[in-house]
Amino acid sequence: MKGRRIDARVELEFLRATEAAAIVSGKLVGRGDKNAVDQAAVDAMRSVLGEVDIDGLVVIGEGEKDEAPMLYIGEHVGTGDGPAMDVAVDPIDGTTLASKGGHGAISVVAAAERGSLFHTHVAYMDKIIVGRACRGVISIEASVEDNVRAVAKAMGRPVTEITVALLERDRNNEKVDRLRQLGARVRLFGDGDVANGIIAALEERSRIDMLVGIGGATEGVITACAVKCLGGDMQGRLWLREGEDEVARAEGIDPDKVLTLDDLCKSDLAMLAATGVTDGEFLQGVSYVRGSAYTQSIIISSLTHTTRMVDGKHDLQAFLNHSPANGITSLLKEHANR
Repeated sequence: MKGRRIDARVELEFLRATEAAAIVSGKLVGRGDKNAVDQAAVDAMRSVLGEVDIDGLVVIGEGEKDEAPMLYIGEHVGTGDGPAMDVAVDPIDGTTLASKGGHGAISVVAAAERGSLFHTHVAYMDKIIVGRACRGVISIEASVEDNVRAVAKAMGRPVTEITVALLERDRNNEKVDRLRQLGARVRLFGDGDVANGIIAALEERSRIDMLVGIGGATEGVITACAVKCLGGDMQGRLWLREGEDEVARAEGIDPDKVLTLDDLCKSDLAMLAATGVTDGEFLQGVSYVRGSAYTQSIIISSLTHTTRMVDGKHDLQAFLNHSPANGITSLLKEHANR
């Protein structure tokens, strides 16, 4: 029935979607074609999501309908027989990483109650993310130095023991220089905005204390679902390129507004599932051994108030019998009986 409450079983259905995307796209890791990697993941994820008993609306996806035939913004996913949900997908967070065989690519789906996820066509967002211990002490309007000092005080540690992650882009160079002058530890990453944001909020498993800097806006909203579930904190503000001021205002968004965690994810009922595509600090990537695919995933959910690591072994032949792999099927069949 449409409109019913979100069932915790949805968590496992989203996990199936990220596992399928990782298994199918994993065969293209290191082949140098990021579009093929992404398309494989999209095909697999879309097919599984179509079987989930939700009335889902993609609010963050692969782009507009004319450019993205599947998982486009505004597409309805699920059987329609279930709770109304906003769905945010990134079939491959780190497509370039995966295509080059690099570390840290993941497949991710996040969701919350309908109408609760922030969405915009502005590409970038300045953001700051911390874990539960630092909730309420950060401000994106404060200097990066003041934020690090506030985090250090909340954690009872000196500034020199605070590790800050930033996307390695020219637009973040000033923050990097200031953090190093302050004496904080800096960890730069080339791709994997979502994974590093979640790591910053996962205090018990993390070597990162906070994430700051300008990265993807859509990735920020996906990450916000996990931060909300983990009890961490996050703030953001749109970072506008030329002409995007008009884009934001046309969407009814004040481009100078500080976006709190509740602005990015209004609902307290949220979840995120992610599966590793390539090995990384966050999750191990897919491996294929004698007809099986091995995956490592995480489910973060406020429905069950749990963070679960899930190791999976998947019979490839059985997977193929129910697989949406399309043109990638032959790649999996090569290994199904080894």
